[in-house]
Amino acid sequence: MNQITYNLRLSPADLRLEVPAGTRLQDVLFAQGVEFPCGGRGRCKGCRVKVLRGALLVSPEENHLLTRAELEAGWRLACRHAVADNLELELAQWEMSVLSDDSTFAFRPREGLGVAIDLGTTTIAAQLLDLRNGNVFGVQTALNAQARHGGDIMSRVEFALHGGQAELQRLVRDQLGSLVKQLESCRRRGNESQTESAIEEKLEPPHVGSDKEIKRVVIVGNTVMHHLFCGVDVAPLAAHPFEPKQPRRVRLSPHDLGWEIPETAVVEFLPCLGGFVGSDILAGIVATGLHQSRELMALMDLGTNGEVVVGNRERMLCTSTAAGPAFEGARIAMGMRAATGAISQVQVENNFLACRVIGGGVPLGLCGSGLVDAVAAGLALAWIHPSGRMVNRTAMPLAGPVSLLAADVRELQLAKGAIAAGLRLLTAKLGASLEDLQELHLAGAFGNYISRASAQRIGLLRVPLDRVLPAGNTALLGAKRALFEEATVWEAIAKRVEHVPLNEDPAFHDIYAEEMRFPS
Repeated sequence: MNQITYNLRLSPADLRLEVPAGTRLQDVLFAQGVEFPCGGRGRCKGCRVKVLRGALLVSPEENHLLTRAELEAGWRLACRHAVADNLELELAQWEMSVLSDDSTFAFRPREGLGVAIDLGTTTIAAQLLDLRNGNVFGVQTALNAQARHGGDIMSRVEFALHGGQAELQRLVRDQLGSLVKQLESCRRRGNESQTESAIEEKLEPPHVGSDKEIKRVVIVGNTVMHHLFCGVDVAPLAAHPFEPKQPRRVRLSPHDLGWEIPETAVVEFLPCLGGFVGSDILAGIVATGLHQSRELMALMDLGTNGEVVVGNRERMLCTSTAAGPAFEGARIAMGMRAATGAISQVQVENNFLACRVIGGGVPLGLCGSGLVDAVAAGLALAWIHPSGRMVNRTAMPLAGPVSLLAADVRELQLAKGAIAAGLRLLTAKLGASLEDLQELHLAGAFGNYISRASAQRIGLLRVPLDRVLPAGNTALLGAKRALFEEATVWEAIAKRVEHVPLNEDPAFHDIYAEEMRFPS
């Protein structure tokens, strides 16, 4: 018996799909880049779609979360529905924006190939390298497939605790295995092309042998990603004192992972540093040289979680804050990733707001850098009070249908207050002040694109701007460097880093309250 299928058309990209009856919209749309911040539990409005043709009956969750006007206009929550009719839906076609790495560094040559993987909560970046000369054969990036079960790490932890850990482990292991396979396939196709060219020109074809096999895979990521990939129970991360059960380096075999690479290859997930501070931050420490610096330095990584490291070759302190989601557009009314359609820059021009939209066209939402800019602009125009209260307004129109709401300003205050307080507290514990920091490295895509002036205006960065350095994808760079070194070297560096749980420090809450306020 033939299976019934329906036609699904997605606007404004005019993408047409044929979908089996009963397929969850969440599964279909996730593959097209639609995020599900609450993991598809019907708790937020992050997966809204507008029904242009066809019908989706209103669910109880939609009655609670959406206004009558929104429902009458055809807005629905994708996570609450399955395909049972031909449909045309309007949605934001968000393309993925992942920061790769093309840095050069000194290394000791090794035989074979290596794969470096930055396993992020939202995005994944992987590179295949020739370990003899450091050349990059290929790059693969992807949305983390686990995101369909929650956009942030605590949503993943919650899903895991309710019986979903095996599913999250399967998803990420299969996805990384697929990325490694794609990298190897691209390399082989490149070799075949080179061989054909060599034969035509009567040259010696490129050598293909054991030195062209994958010998080592190094993975870095936050503590939750570490536990979910390695099969370590995440329950300790769900309750006080939020310390990982097994923070050390984990080595797995390709056979255990089901990966199609030589059985002799070594797959390692580098060690975590404590709490929610994972090996991605360890990689960042090495990538920036913080562990070898004579001067006091700091590293900030503002992803779906916010991590901070302060120190030098004498001593290093690290911590994590529940701050990152706002900087990636999460929990913002019209928030989205830094992708096509996102307002990424906001400037004041003649007392008006001028907005830059990634890719041009009609704005679809507001990404992290645009959020910081918008609040900085509101402060400059006195539309936002230093307390965070909007002055004589409930919203700040930006461009097209996108506005900044009072609740969005509050989310940014919570995020920047936690990060700024963490930086200030760690620096104080080293007997120093923010003025003593000689370099502040901003890691990741957000750190690469944020306006440092806007970040300073809102009080996120209270150091001279010439000391603030966009550092790129330090996690991926560190993972690449680890391919050329023994794991014991990295374990030794990890042991030198002290983890500071902010919630246990009596001074944190007072500093946090101070840092939530915007500078006058």
